[in-house]
Amino acid sequence: MKKETDLNVTTPELPGTSLSRRNFLAFAGMGVLGTTLISLGSCKRDSGIMPDGTIDLGGGDIGILNYAYALEQLEAAFYTKVASSFYAGASADEISRLTEIRNHEVAHREFFKNALGSSAIPDLEVDFSSIDFNSRNSVLGAAKAFEDLGVSAYNGAGKLIANADYLLLAGKIVSVEARHAAYIRDIISNGSFADMEVVDANGLELSRDPNAVLNIASTYLKSKLSAKNLPTS
Repeated sequence: MKKETDLNVTTPELPGTSLSRRNFLAFAGMGVLGTTLISLGSCKRDSGIMPDGTIDLGGGDIGILNYAYALEQLEAAFYTKVASSFYAGASADEISRLTEIRNHEVAHREFFKNALGSSAIPDLEVDFSSIDFNSRNSVLGAAKAFEDLGVSAYNGAGKLIANADYLLLAGKIVSVEARHAAYIRDIISNGSFADMEVVDANGLELSRDPNAVLNIASTYLKSKLSAKNLPTS
């Protein structure tokens, strides 16, 4: 196993910032859980690239973690573009908060990438052609869609995770994603952070299965993903 100092990664989206594995764990509050995940780097996915170029996420817990990694790649790419040139009229609070969210998503993405190691899917190609990054309404509308989707994805995948440590990890990350969603919803429409679009009459958050999530996410991806080997129960 490499020493931690050998695992430093310079993230292009954050000029001059080096995110080490220690920083990933501390940032996400994962602590010793990262030690368990590091072992994934020695595992191989069940499958890889399919003949038509579709990326197979793999099976079992590794497949579920790759599923989460794919969504974190998408969110990190979106917020990185937002923060590279903010829409006209962005308030100081919006700039600060959206930059923080960018940092969270980049940390999540890099954590999964390094923890999965050779088991990780490749970098995904995104397609943000439907988003006008110069428009506040378009950017915040997309941010709301991404955050609500991410929370529902983690909620839907929780029952599919076999390893309790990985379930704990997912719980810690979805908590952060829910904070993002609440903030975005409230700056769009104050008080909408827990409306009936995302919370049902029983006070439970919306959940989606992987196929439903990937179908929605495909709008923003050039890369094609397959969940055919993911567990279903």
